[in-house]
Amino acid sequence: MLIPNSLAFFMARFIALKDFIKGTAALTPLGGVGEETAGYKGYGYATVVEILSAALQQGAFMKMLLGVQDGKKVPYPIGHFFIVIDISAFTEPDNFKKTTGDILRELRASKKMPGQNRIYTAGEKEHETWLSRKDKGVPFNDQLLKEFQGLCNAYNLKEFLPYFED
Repeated sequence: MLIPNSLAFFMARFIALKDFIKGTAALTPLGGVGEETAGYKGYGYATVVEILSAALQQGAFMKMLLGVQDGKKVPYPIGHFFIVIDISAFTEPDNFKKTTGDILRELRASKKMPGQNRIYTAGEKEHETWLSRKDKGVPFNDQLLKEFQGLCNAYNLKEFLPYFED
């Protein structure tokens, strides 16, 4: 069964947040866990994002973002960080685009691991998945479909039930 992308995203976030609040789920850093998959790089990147998104504005961070303290719902100030870079302040935009393209092409042309046909750069797999699903929706197996039907019933979201019918 295919579920509309926006609804699938909403419901998945709903399930994840519920498990975060219970303390039964957590996110792993970009790259995964441990040294072998360079998780430490994702951990460092996540720390920088947390500092820029919380410390600069005195916003909530880490477990404060759950909105629960001592088992009670509490308000929390969400911090945001946006950066805009005027490329032309550093170099000509066309030169920037060319160099960026050259970097990506060189990365993709690197020696491949045995058994691999190509090297993907950041976002390519996600973009290909989006292209394949953009008009069809997100595939759900029977178990996940039943779980979402149960959530719709449990949280009185019956208007969404037609999306999760077999």
